[in-house]
Amino acid sequence: MRSNAYQQMVRDFMVMADRLNRQATYDYARNGGHAGAPEQPTLHLPVDVYATDDAFVVHAYLPGVSSENVEIVFEGEALTIRGRFAPLPEEARLIRSELFHGRFERRITFQVPVDADSIAADYNNGLLTLRVPKVEAIKPKQIKVQVR
Repeated sequence: MRSNAYQQMVRDFMVMADRLNRQATYDYARNGGHAGAPEQPTLHLPVDVYATDDAFVVHAYLPGVSSENVEIVFEGEALTIRGRFAPLPEEARLIRSELFHGRFERRITFQVPVDADSIAADYNNGLLTLRVPKVEAIKPKQIKVQVR
């Protein structure tokens, strides 16, 4: 059985963590919300981008967004991902709102030539994966050292 001092310490920690969380994040419900506002903010969609020898790979989490509500465009040197997270139901009474509802967009610029015609998109369980192939000219080439 845990002591009362331990339980009080855990309660104090949780209160402190909640206060820090309120200061560090914007509580939409407490501050009037954003649903119905004339101009909803557009989320800067967080992504992971990494390079392999032959392609760039982009990962973005889009839980609850159907693939029909995602638009992916490659123009010039930039790849743009945009769409919309589902809005809350009209009858919903917010108590706490930490999830984003509304438009999202992310633009990724590639500083090296890529094969735009071969870009592939895969959407599985809320994870969007884009594979952006590099053109042959910039792929790393292995150079063998010759001993004399």
